[in-house]
Amino acid sequence: MEQLIQGLNEAQRAAVLHTEGPSLIVAGAGSGKTKVLTTRIAYLLAKGISPYNILALTFTNKAAKEMRERIEKVVGPQAKSLWMGTFHSVFGKILRFEAERIGFPKDFTIYDTDDSRSLIRTLLKERNLDDKVYKPNGVHARISSAKNKLVSVAEYLNNPVYAQADALAKIPEMGHLYQAYQERLRKAGAMDFDDLLFHTNVLFRDNLDVLNKYQQKFHYLLVDEYQDTNLAQYLIIRKLAAVRQNICVVGDDAQSIYAFRGADIQNILNFGKDYPELKLFRLEQNYRSTQAIVQVANSIIKHNKNQIEKNVWTANEEGALVDLIKAQSDQEEAKLVATSIFETKLNQALAYKDFAILYRTNSQSRQMEEALRRMNIRYRIFGGLSFYQRKEIKDLVSYLRLVVNPNDEEAFKRVVNYPKRAIGDATVAKVLELAANEGADLWDVVQQPRTVLDGRAANSMEGFANLIRSFRDTAATKDAYEVANQVAKESGILRELYEDKTVEGLSRYENVQELLNAVRAYVDSDENDDKSLSGFLQLVSLATDADDAAKQNEDAVTLMTIHSAKGLEFKHVYLVGLEEDLFPSQMALAEPTGIEEERRLFYVACTRAEHQLTLSYALSRYRFGNIKPCEPSRFLQELNPAYLKVSRRYEATDDSPIRFFDQFKERNGQKQVQIGPRRAAAPTASTYVPSPNFKPADAAQLAAGQRVEHQKFGFGRIVAITDDGPNRKAQIAFDAIGEKTLMLSFAKLMIHPN
Repeated sequence: MEQLIQGLNEAQRAAVLHTEGPSLIVAGAGSGKTKVLTTRIAYLLAKGISPYNILALTFTNKAAKEMRERIEKVVGPQAKSLWMGTFHSVFGKILRFEAERIGFPKDFTIYDTDDSRSLIRTLLKERNLDDKVYKPNGVHARISSAKNKLVSVAEYLNNPVYAQADALAKIPEMGHLYQAYQERLRKAGAMDFDDLLFHTNVLFRDNLDVLNKYQQKFHYLLVDEYQDTNLAQYLIIRKLAAVRQNICVVGDDAQSIYAFRGADIQNILNFGKDYPELKLFRLEQNYRSTQAIVQVANSIIKHNKNQIEKNVWTANEEGALVDLIKAQSDQEEAKLVATSIFETKLNQALAYKDFAILYRTNSQSRQMEEALRRMNIRYRIFGGLSFYQRKEIKDLVSYLRLVVNPNDEEAFKRVVNYPKRAIGDATVAKVLELAANEGADLWDVVQQPRTVLDGRAANSMEGFANLIRSFRDTAATKDAYEVANQVAKESGILRELYEDKTVEGLSRYENVQELLNAVRAYVDSDENDDKSLSGFLQLVSLATDADDAAKQNEDAVTLMTIHSAKGLEFKHVYLVGLEEDLFPSQMALAEPTGIEEERRLFYVACTRAEHQLTLSYALSRYRFGNIKPCEPSRFLQELNPAYLKVSRRYEATDDSPIRFFDQFKERNGQKQVQIGPRRAAAPTASTYVPSPNFKPADAAQLAAGQRVEHQKFGFGRIVAITDDGPNRKAQIAFDAIGEKTLMLSFAKLMIHPN
């Protein structure tokens, strides 16, 4: 028994040895959580507890497999008899045994996401509902959300709140669709993924003898990543543990980042209210990261109010300071990151797999991919496709290929009926067959469809040909961006994606916008003499080939979203795009608890790093085809400046984090420390406090000669206003810092009497 706990620290040992009653193990990042959980299970088995009486729940099959293998090395083959797995796999197993109690056959089918959405499309067709209004992905997401909240069909139909929400969303038939969907599943003897949890709750609610059977079976419950549980999971766990209360949950409220999937952080925060006799263990020693990384991560997460108190520390080396890269643009940011990776790998004799680039949204990968390719740095996209391999990107690129070469058969087949224009597979086959039999160019046949088609099919094909012809006319005189922008709009792709309000739909829309940004950046670059669409497509085709080659090599830099990075670790981590409205996300700020979840996401990103953490932001970024100014993320202001160094900076301005680092030190009575080399800078108004009644004026009311007040720069007088539509600017002579030119769409100015 003593051998089992050798090598554990005092807190880990206490968490392993306390096996009776409810316990909460708060496991800070890198604190050996998996080691404690597996050792605890091995300890129970060593005490003589039957593996059949232990239930261990995880969130991924990978985690369950890793834990089982570790336990098996310690206690032998009996580990194979443990009830261990994901929530869905374990409760799916229980439902197999008990399905007939809730009216399902024991060999029920489990529908995956594609099956579910296919069924929804069938239901929409049968009910003559417009799938552009009742989008299958959106309908599926709504049903999934209801099930995760344990809202049955009857409750949904009888709840006026849901009816009102559906009416406002212009999908009044949503409740009846949910009803029809569940009826069709039951008729087919099938459950979807969400049903595995929903019906387990129904099983235990309506069959107390079945519930009692499993309460008596599972003497000990262990739950990993408890902060990620939703309502359905929470209630199942609570019911199973109600008799013996030998429940141990492991998690970290600071790493709760899945609210968009239904996870409820209150489950872990309120665990003590559910079990007043709770024993709390804090695993606070970080074995993964350097002191500098741990301190920076601590300094960000301490700003969250809703959390369990803990003090994560490490005995590891102090390590290098956290790098902060300030770039003028997103292109330069990508270039600086790629250069840093290249130089660090060379200087420290590392492998590419030691590096990871983390970002808030998938669309950010494009600039990073291009910068890495230019430097011949191998990379792989984790948890997703390369940017140019994503469906929505390939769809738009296929349109662009047709504009350049209308005889491109593969591009034609991909987009001729996307978005839908009543051109079916049989129609496409006839066109291709005629072109092949007559030895004619595909484009010639497409332009004369009535030689092989008639009626609606011929009309639709003529419309498609006219559309492509108009794009080709534009391409003859305009640059690549003007053509691509026209194609995205007039083809209907942008509208199709914009109307899909699911998380996936919004992501696809952002990706298409990012492709347009890429085209605009290509046109704006002085390095590209050929501004045509043909030139851009040549660049894309080379980029795609390089990406395919990179995927085949395991030694590659990893690119992924922060959500995908949870549970992983890398020697060197680059966290990019630290700007307001990007990270924190503008969407997250709309929710009352959104900023705290974004801050937890930042914490998770920082704690993936073992030896070096690099943060970066840009002062401008391509968004929706235009260069937009950016402000540094508010999270940068919350970091401990003692552990930061600036790798690249320009003259200090109001948007420089150096200023708020200095202010932070002043507020906390710290000695002023220079961070990195500084250039002489103009006097600033960094300590200015705006008037208590400060209220920005409407930009349309501003005129030359007015006395105004700015929240950061103080008082000044408008010298001149340049009227340039949405880019209207004001030249202002400020009392404290001299003249500055501000864009009025961003500046907040209060008019004062002269």
